[in-house]
Amino acid sequence: MPGPLDGIRIIDLTSMISGPVATMLLGDQGADVIKVEPLTGDLVRYMGPNRDGLTSGFISANRSKRSIAVDLKTADGMQAVQRLIATGDVFVQNFRPGAIERMGLSESKVREIKPDIVYVSISGFGEKGPYAHRRVYDPVIQALSGLAAIQKDHESGRPKMVRTIIPDKTTAITAAQAITAALFARERTGEGQHVKLAMLDAMVGYLWPEGMAGYTFIGKEVKAARAQFAQDLIFETADGYITAGAVSDLEWQGMCRALERPEWIDDERFNTPNGRVINVKERLAMTAEVLAGRPSAEWLARLDAEGVPCAPVLERAEVFEQEQIKINETIAELDHPVAGRIRQPRPAARFDQTPAGIQRHAPTLGQHTDELLRELDMDPEVLRSSGAIKA
Repeated sequence: MPGPLDGIRIIDLTSMISGPVATMLLGDQGADVIKVEPLTGDLVRYMGPNRDGLTSGFISANRSKRSIAVDLKTADGMQAVQRLIATGDVFVQNFRPGAIERMGLSESKVREIKPDIVYVSISGFGEKGPYAHRRVYDPVIQALSGLAAIQKDHESGRPKMVRTIIPDKTTAITAAQAITAALFARERTGEGQHVKLAMLDAMVGYLWPEGMAGYTFIGKEVKAARAQFAQDLIFETADGYITAGAVSDLEWQGMCRALERPEWIDDERFNTPNGRVINVKERLAMTAEVLAGRPSAEWLARLDAEGVPCAPVLERAEVFEQEQIKINETIAELDHPVAGRIRQPRPAARFDQTPAGIQRHAPTLGQHTDELLRELDMDPEVLRSSGAIKA
């Protein structure tokens, strides 16, 4: 069965991570995503071990797409992209502000070709302001958004980066949702619109529910966020590491019983949710001391029996063997014609009537150039001779 976005065509001029992951998510849901690349290709093709234009990072951000590689500085290359736009429902770009206009593919130019297209601009900081024209990578957004401050070391106070590119991927998910919302609006009104999204805005919004919540009430701000001073919820056991946390009174009571510390239940420092927050450092230190005395499996069984949220802390290679991951069929194994045997996560959202799935293998650079040009009634050999596509 086709996916929920079957029949939607996306013209994807994005590179790196935020834009490509957004369009990949839509491709998994059935959209025909045409990745338009320069003749040199997306930079991610060359970041890490490479097999014929495919790295693990590129594969994971660009599956379910077709690739056309053209030189937009040539008349034939521009004509090819313009013909693609005429067949598209969505146009997505993530160049720095002003770059797409200089290329000749501003919103007004694109809308002349396809009036009802959904035009999407993803940037680092927005279109105006002191940072608007700066280059951006994920750590810059972690620094500016407050995320690095939230991760401060609780002893030294030194800000720390999260060791995964959360701003890029949060922006991607936000963009994918915004694109489907704009398509839904177009179904109702018949009109496309310009969707603008800055990584900085997406990340501040992502952090707000708890990381920035202390600044909600103006005049009564909580200046020191709890998160940056609390210890993390990683506990060392006799043979490894686990996580366990108690928020409600019932969970705290269950944890006390599991740890064989019933006297903590009525301890005035811990017998209310607020008391457990105020005395978090002492509470977690006491918990850690107890958990260090027995193996992980024993503690996890006891905690689970008492209804306390808990789990082992897995190494990355152990994730694939975790029973819940297997039952959920979270990870798919595929045979890629170039990269060989690969792993990829299936689309997280399951549709019972229009299932999403990995629609295509990640393409090699320009893999579908000839195919797409023929669909547009253009002769690949003519473009090849003019230098618009690779010989």
